[in-house]
Amino acid sequence: MSIAGPIEPFDDGIILSDQDFEAIAQFAYKHFGLAMSASKKPLVSSRLSRKLRKQNIKVFKEYLKQLDGPNADQERSELLSLLTTNVTQFFREPHHFETLRNDVLPPLLEKAKKGGRVRIWSAGCSIGQEPYTIAAVLHDMCPDADRYDIKILGTDIDPVVVKTAEQGQYPLEDFEGIPKQYKMKLEPGSKQGTGRVPQHLRQKVTYGVLNLIEPFPFKGKFDAIFCRNVAIYFDNPTQQKVWQAFQRTLNPGGYLFIGHSERMSGPAAQHLKTVGITTYVNTPG
Repeated sequence: MSIAGPIEPFDDGIILSDQDFEAIAQFAYKHFGLAMSASKKPLVSSRLSRKLRKQNIKVFKEYLKQLDGPNADQERSELLSLLTTNVTQFFREPHHFETLRNDVLPPLLEKAKKGGRVRIWSAGCSIGQEPYTIAAVLHDMCPDADRYDIKILGTDIDPVVVKTAEQGQYPLEDFEGIPKQYKMKLEPGSKQGTGRVPQHLRQKVTYGVLNLIEPFPFKGKFDAIFCRNVAIYFDNPTQQKVWQAFQRTLNPGGYLFIGHSERMSGPAAQHLKTVGITTYVNTPG
């Protein structure tokens, strides 16, 4: 990768050289799959400058060494948080949840009531509002879902947001956009102005840390996968690999939901057929 442009000084004089930015970009691509063009350099400079000042680091190369140092896991997690933006909300892109309710869940619930296994995955779940939305739709359709083998998995590469998701606690205004049909009886939050997703919905979701550019660790397959506004961070070859991995991980007839600005491409497109707005069904050969 070749990064062009002038040297960008931090507010306190620390310099993010072209070579330093290229090193960060290559590290982010190798470990997270993030594709960063030269246009991202000012953003990286701005966000990392605060971290370097906090750690009293004067030379950028010292920070690069920490990414492979004794606290590498924590440093890499913090870097990932700085390079990405976790934008989410309950019932975001509501047409997907209409499809979930009208087309996806009815046959899956019938399968579950006959003793079958149902698995839904929110990949790149951020702070958890997407999987809790899935749980809310499921509970509305099947209040006794706990009796059956139905599970929702939420994963994200960032362990910090996964911990937030597990808590299920958000500012009260985050709940205001939930349709009346699915309004939740919130539990009190630990901070003023916050509320907690009720326990009967929290217990329907299991969370974990997972990097989508690495081999998936699952033995079984999924009936539906939500991965929305995650692939926008990947270049086209990485996107195609992720689409293929999802296709292999879906049951025949399983659904994949992606973000409004994302498009299916590559070999997976032969099997993932469009059935709605950024909605695909798996039709293996």
